[in-house]
Amino acid sequence: MEDGAKRVTRRRIRTRARLLDAAFTVFAAKGFGRVSIEEVCEAAGFSRGAFYSNFATLDELFFALYQERADLIARQVADALAQDGPGLDVPAAVDRVTEVLLLDVDWLLVKTDFLVRAAREPAVARSLLDHRARLRRAVADRLARAQGPTPLPAVLGGAEGAARAVVAAYDGVTTQLLLDKDVDAARAWLKQLLMALLAAPPTPPPATRAPAHTPTPSAHGRRTPGPTPGA
Repeated sequence: MEDGAKRVTRRRIRTRARLLDAAFTVFAAKGFGRVSIEEVCEAAGFSRGAFYSNFATLDELFFALYQERADLIARQVADALAQDGPGLDVPAAVDRVTEVLLLDVDWLLVKTDFLVRAAREPAVARSLLDHRARLRRAVADRLARAQGPTPLPAVLGGAEGAARAVVAAYDGVTTQLLLDKDVDAARAWLKQLLMALLAAPPTPPPATRAPAHTPTPSAHGRRTPGPTPGA
């Protein structure tokens, strides 16, 4: 009985994985809003019953895909940042992050389609914001624990602000990647942005000027000039 349950569980896991893989391929080729459940089932080689035993809607399936990618990116960032131990060498960490971070054009196409839909549907937007916050928290938690040789620039407002800046840089670079399809250039540009954001030298305090000397009146009512420069 127990063996039978394990076989059912393994079969369901495989079915779910095939549905996710098929959906990703179809979404990337046609656009999220132009795909039906039937097309996903046909690409996966399953019936609608197999779909509904795993997902209630295409939105739910997309969020499962998004969760996979968000978890992968969070692991990539966390692993790259964790290699320094308790401290954090920001320039070295930026190198590692930009080398491994997921930059996949097909996934960006799918995500962008869904982002447009979320912008028009508040309930979908709330779910998408929750998922995006996972990556930001992973970055912020690591930065908050770091006490490396390169302090975070004060202008970012701490680890949470730095994490928002990292995600914003990633979003900007991936937008350009959608247009030119140049992954190598995207990695190089992302590295430059992250270095500028996280490893910028501290801003020196403004220089203070010595007060100017004010001539004082002499005993006869005339002003006595101040000291001659260089005297």
